[in-house]
Amino acid sequence: MNNKNPLSEQNPAMYDVAIVGCGPTGAVLANLLAECGHSVLVLEREAGILQLPRAIRFDAECMRVFQSIGLLQRLGEQVSAAPGMKFVNAAGELLIEWQRPVALGSHGWSACYRVHQPDLEHALRERLLERPAVQLLTRHDVFALTEHADHVALSYENMRNGELLTGRARYVIGCDGARSLVRRLMGSALEDLQLHERWLVIDFMLKRPLPELGDYSIQYCDPQRPSTYICGAGQRRRWEVMVMPGDDLAQINTPEWIWACLSRWIGPADAEIERSAVYMFHSVVAQQWRRGRLLIAGDAAHQTPPFMGQGMAAGIRDAANLAWKLRAVLAGEADDALLDSYASERIPHVREFIEGAVRFGDIIQATDSEAVAARDASLSCAIERFRTPEPALGPGAHDGAPEGVAGQVTPQFRLADGSLMDDVTGYRYLLLCRPEALTLACHLADASVSCRAADEPAMRAWLDSLGACAALIRPDRYLHGLAHTETDLEPLLLRAFPLTPGNSEPLRSNCA
Repeated sequence: MNNKNPLSEQNPAMYDVAIVGCGPTGAVLANLLAECGHSVLVLEREAGILQLPRAIRFDAECMRVFQSIGLLQRLGEQVSAAPGMKFVNAAGELLIEWQRPVALGSHGWSACYRVHQPDLEHALRERLLERPAVQLLTRHDVFALTEHADHVALSYENMRNGELLTGRARYVIGCDGARSLVRRLMGSALEDLQLHERWLVIDFMLKRPLPELGDYSIQYCDPQRPSTYICGAGQRRRWEVMVMPGDDLAQINTPEWIWACLSRWIGPADAEIERSAVYMFHSVVAQQWRRGRLLIAGDAAHQTPPFMGQGMAAGIRDAANLAWKLRAVLAGEADDALLDSYASERIPHVREFIEGAVRFGDIIQATDSEAVAARDASLSCAIERFRTPEPALGPGAHDGAPEGVAGQVTPQFRLADGSLMDDVTGYRYLLLCRPEALTLACHLADASVSCRAADEPAMRAWLDSLGACAALIRPDRYLHGLAHTETDLEPLLLRAFPLTPGNSEPLRSNCA
């Protein structure tokens, strides 16, 4: 899928950002940067979207990102709310219940959604092709990056004809997966979080309704064969079964073995096997996410076991965190050092999810008889009611620990006319303040900030809960910090937007 002619080696254009890889993370990042008005080159090695199920879940925070890039109409009936997950032992006793309400929650969306990844990627790419500042080149393979003082030179091959090409970009972001070339060229090692197990993943397309399978995903914590059932989008269903010692890897990936293994739930008359593959589930985090003008995101930066359904979601959070920082640096509104806060904020955040997945993995994958007995005794006596975590960011471009809630994701409010706050704000800062402070806020704030009075009961209640006169919310919907009184407004804004030389007078904002 090419929307422009390839670059010539003799006169390569200068892009604001080049993205290597156009999976969900790369496509979201390119869309967000285009929303910010930047030119983007996207280089993708594959000819098209892989038409196989892979990621099948995303959360409400991701839906807000899709909302920001105008994707909701395209997603349409492709997604549906998912109710949660249960963990049961070999006797069928409930160990852990993880409810994810399907009702609209604090983000303005349901807690969790089912999706077929190829449909999502198609919607993301369709949106990219509507953006004249984005050039997407498929079957173009990057093989070298050369850093210069003010840009990075990219060398890549048009895999359709073998032509060698060059391009230039102010920054290069590697969204090129677990075997990331960009990460290797950066020299970034991986930190091992100590879970590496083989699982067979089988995706089915139902031939007929099977309501008895249920809407809940179920983790079968059976030491004889740990396995997972997942209700996917539409008629898709997935089972994941752990590869056990003594299994023949060639044999277990055959239809005969699969149908025999899953016969208690499903058979050839019920469904067709869409895909089956043995995967090694990994838990790693890259130690370095930035080197100069090179950065990484998504699976290039971290890999998680699937037990919390956060693999793709983590990459989308990376993109949302990074895009507005790149915009501020490229526009000359912030020092290049702002990009260092990308890793310092995201690494602790994503580690919490990966460590949670590792903990679940330890519960699910237990096969030692003593460990299983201890687990069952502990959890069946006091069933754990697990809630989806919303960890705070690590230290970075927010006020941090002294404010307590700074660095945490904020709610999305619905306005009196039924519209959602993010749609009104756009992908920029929001200063939500009590009505009596609005005039002062509008006088102080930069033009990049949307100032809005907290004129809805839910907004006022939220500020009351924080003991705040105003809250400054970043473009990625995380809280920068609070002003407890009107006199705190100017210091809050100066912390977020320190004046640069030659810019001693802030621009005025548009108040909502």
